[in-house]
Amino acid sequence: MSPEHAVPNHPLDPFTPQELTGAVEILRATGQVSEAVRFSAALPVEPLKQVVRDFQAGDAFVREIRLVGYDPKKAGSFDAHLSMDRKELLSFKRIEGGQAPIGMMDFIRVIQIVKEDPGWQAAMRKRGVEDFSLVQVDPWPAGGFPPEEIPEGTRMMRAISFVRNFKADNGYAHPVEGLMAFVDLDKECVARLDDYGVVPIPEESGNYDTASVGKLREDLRPIEITQPEGPSFEVDGHAIRWQKWNFRISLHPIQGLVLHDLGYEDGGRVRKILHRAALSDMVVPYSETSPMHGWKHVFDASEICMGSLANSLKLGCDCIGEIHYFDATMLGFNGEPVTLENAICMHEEDYGILWKHTDLHSREVEVRRSRRLVVSSIHTVGNYEYGFFWYFYLDGMIQMEVKLTGIVGVSAVEEAQASETSSMIAPHLSSPNHQHLFCFRLDFAVDGDENSIYEVNSLADPIGPENPNGTIFRAVATPLKTEQKAMRNVNSASSRYWKVVNPGSRNPLDQPVAYKLLPQATPTMFARDESVHARRAGFAKHNLWVTPYEPTEMAAAGEFTNLNPGPDGLPVYVENDRPIENTDLVVWHTFGLTHVPRPEDWPVMPVEYCGFSLMPVGFFERNPALDVPPSKTCSS
Repeated sequence: MSPEHAVPNHPLDPFTPQELTGAVEILRATGQVSEAVRFSAALPVEPLKQVVRDFQAGDAFVREIRLVGYDPKKAGSFDAHLSMDRKELLSFKRIEGGQAPIGMMDFIRVIQIVKEDPGWQAAMRKRGVEDFSLVQVDPWPAGGFPPEEIPEGTRMMRAISFVRNFKADNGYAHPVEGLMAFVDLDKECVARLDDYGVVPIPEESGNYDTASVGKLREDLRPIEITQPEGPSFEVDGHAIRWQKWNFRISLHPIQGLVLHDLGYEDGGRVRKILHRAALSDMVVPYSETSPMHGWKHVFDASEICMGSLANSLKLGCDCIGEIHYFDATMLGFNGEPVTLENAICMHEEDYGILWKHTDLHSREVEVRRSRRLVVSSIHTVGNYEYGFFWYFYLDGMIQMEVKLTGIVGVSAVEEAQASETSSMIAPHLSSPNHQHLFCFRLDFAVDGDENSIYEVNSLADPIGPENPNGTIFRAVATPLKTEQKAMRNVNSASSRYWKVVNPGSRNPLDQPVAYKLLPQATPTMFARDESVHARRAGFAKHNLWVTPYEPTEMAAAGEFTNLNPGPDGLPVYVENDRPIENTDLVVWHTFGLTHVPRPEDWPVMPVEYCGFSLMPVGFFERNPALDVPPSKTCSS
């Protein structure tokens, strides 16, 4: 944070290090937690919408914060709500149903406990491993246990192992098959060690660094991106203005990159489109019966605070061009603030043709080039990397793109054992089918809060007097009036999309202004409804959910998913089937990809993409990008 914003000057500003330190001091002074407390996250209590809309520079505003964590000696999993203005604890409660997210100290202790366990050491020696310093222990959430196997409130995790031949070796090339530890973090011991039999540890290298690859390509010439007059955006703290777009950003410890108070300047006024947009949660369910993978369905956001695992981005590697970086401050497990440098990257990109027409009669050519503003963050969660990229376009379109890379989950096999559920990707290595399913919470405010949502399907008319050639199809818009009517899935056969409209704001054609959610061809969760996976991640069974705005409903799978048996989150929110017409509504969009691994994904997978777009429909009276000037190279 720049010196001029060392103190918050807007209700949506991220926490400062001083605020985080102060909040921890207030909580400790109450005596509610012991000296052994481990913090998971400091969660913002965001101001009410009207507070944000009425705010003027210099106005006073309140700051509230929630400290979530785990206290092994006194409080267990807790949620503390504090007022920074009054310097007091507003509420303190033990988390019920689930537990506080897994924190860094939990990961550290699991690794230490496993490596010190005599039973685990003996099992590793059976596999020919004597040097435990080179064993990579990967802690995992324990979700999926039958309730009777975990006493209520017990903080439990799983752990699997890999062997590195040297410190910088890719341990994922050498999985220890058939050995899983269950770690009780309350008693600080291995509660159970499952050994399903010895499988030889694969020996082939999986290293992908420059030195290991060998001869590199020599015919790639440099690409340089320069903006001699500087970038076109303006930044004031965490407020951004670019080409008629106005919005704010923050980095949430769980949800990662967040857009706030987003609008587009049109006719001298900023017209609101979204109050808030961010990932709510995600799940990675595996399709495998083996004891090493069948239980896996990790919530990479809510179980382990993915936002706090943001990479420090580097110019020329993660981002290219005239870059503006934003640091982020998170709360460390010990209650000390931690600054993540360059956690968010922002830059402009050329994006080809924006619009063009060649008049064949006059021979006149008009063409404009497109560019987009890119705001991104990248997070490493164990073996995977997730990049979240918000794109803003000159014509009023918004796009979210998730980029997935990293290293796939693996199993060691003695012989090639490819199947329909697990693919061979390297000698003695198979990788199970799995999915990555993301649920984004989109709090719309299209020209105001009184919004409705329609489903639009393109349907072919039957052949008849009005359709003699069989060519007629029409776009049929159907209102979705209640929550349960709005539990919908993508249908590419009808070019289905969803449209958020404001019936009270109309364009010059007397149409209600709207923005449409344009999905990609995207899956829902394949796990059966009866499965543990589906019970805990019910949001992943539908591509669309719609709820009336309720400030406490932020979490697609429930607020505390760690060791939460479910169901929670969206399936619970919509039980009362509330009306969603002409109201302040929230759209939840689940999308993702189904990953059937292939040899080309090893040893590190090329980026795969998924996402969605938000496009104006009658929001403007004509093409809003007509006023984009021609490029200097084609203006003569």
